[in-house]
Amino acid sequence: MAGAYIVAAARTAGGRKGGRLSGWHPADLGAQILNALVDRTKIDPATIDDVIMGCVSQVGEQASNIARNAILASKLPESVPGTSVDRQCGSSQQALHFAAQAVMSGTMDVVIAAGVESMTRVPMGLPNQLPYKNGFGYYVSPSLQQRYPGVEFSQFTGAEMIAKNYGLSKDQLDEFAFLSHQRAGAAAQSGFFNQETIAVEVRTVDGPTGQLHLVDEGIRFDGTLEGIRGVKLIQQGGCISAANASQMCDGASGVMVVNERGLKALGIEPLARIHHMSVIGHDPVIMLEAPIPATKQALRKTGLTINDIDLFEVNEAFASVPLAWLQATGADPERLNVHGGAISLGHPLGASGTKLMTTLIYALKQRNKRYGLQTMCEGGGLANVTIIERL
Repeated sequence: MAGAYIVAAARTAGGRKGGRLSGWHPADLGAQILNALVDRTKIDPATIDDVIMGCVSQVGEQASNIARNAILASKLPESVPGTSVDRQCGSSQQALHFAAQAVMSGTMDVVIAAGVESMTRVPMGLPNQLPYKNGFGYYVSPSLQQRYPGVEFSQFTGAEMIAKNYGLSKDQLDEFAFLSHQRAGAAAQSGFFNQETIAVEVRTVDGPTGQLHLVDEGIRFDGTLEGIRGVKLIQQGGCISAANASQMCDGASGVMVVNERGLKALGIEPLARIHHMSVIGHDPVIMLEAPIPATKQALRKTGLTINDIDLFEVNEAFASVPLAWLQATGADPERLNVHGGAISLGHPLGASGTKLMTTLIYALKQRNKRYGLQTMCEGGGLANVTIIERL
C-alpha cells in the first residue's frame, strides 16, 4: 500500500462571529484555501483528483455540496470533483482521513482535504433549528429516545459531566482558558502563524473594507484571568462559561495529500507523512470523552507510547475536554496545544480539523520535532485520531 504525505497546509486566520470574515460567502472563503494550496505547491490544478471538504452546517449558503461550489468559485478547473463531509467537529479531520485513504489505495494520487464554516452566515444549530430545545442539543428520533430515555444529547451537558467526572474545578477551566490566550497571543506576536495563514480581504456584513485579515480575531491579547473568571456560567451550578469554551468562528483551512507517485509527478517535497488514522464511537450521552479511548487505541495500534509523541493538538471545544484528556493519558501538558487552541483562536466547526493539522505541522517544524497527534471530540460521541511524522 502506498503512503500518504501532506505537501501543503494553510488556513485563514479565524474571524469572530459577525466579525472580519462575516461578509465572505463560505464557498468563496473555501475557494481561497484551494487557491492557496495550488499556489504553495505550484502544481497544475488539473492534476488534483478530488476535493473533500468538511462542513457541519450544510444548509443555506453551505448547502448543495459546499466542496463543489468552492471549486467552482476557485481557479481550479471544473474537471476537479468535490464532495462534502459531516463528522461534526471532526469533519475536515475526517476529510483528511478520506483523502489519505484514497491516495494510499492508489485510486487517486493528489487530493485536497479542506474545511469551511461561516458561523455568522449559517449559525450553529440552523439545520435542525425548529426541534432544538433552547437552541442547543440534538433532535432525537423516537428510536433514539427509546434507547436513551430522557437524554437531550447536549454538548454543554457533556462538558459539565466531564468536568464533574474528572474532578475539574471552574478555576482549573478558567486557568486553562487564560493559558490558551497567552499561548495564542505569544504565537501571533512572534509571527509563528504567518507561515500557516493566508491573507484574505476583510469583509464584514457591511461589505469589503480593502484591508487584509491576518491575525486571529478571537485572541484576547490584553485578557486577564480575572476577566475570564467573571464571565457568566452557561448552566446554573456548573463550571462551563463562554470564556472557557471555544469561540464561534468563521474560517477555512486545508491540506494537500499525495502518495509517492504524486510526489514524483509533482516534483515537490512533503511536509509530513501520515503515520496513523482512526476513528471511534463512544458514549453519546457524555459525548465529548471519546478522544481519550481514541488516543489510547491509536497508541496501542502504532506501538507508540504517549511520551513518544512530541506535540499534541486536542481541540478546545470546552476546557474540560483537553484537561480530562491530559489526566487520563498522562501526557505532558507542555506539549499540548502549544500555540493555543479553539478557546482563543476560535472553532470554525467543519474547518477545525485541517486547521489544527496545519498548526501541528508548522509547530513540529518550528521545534524540529518528529511525531504529532491530533484528536477532537465530535457530536454524537465520536473522535478521530491522526498521528503524523514530520519530514
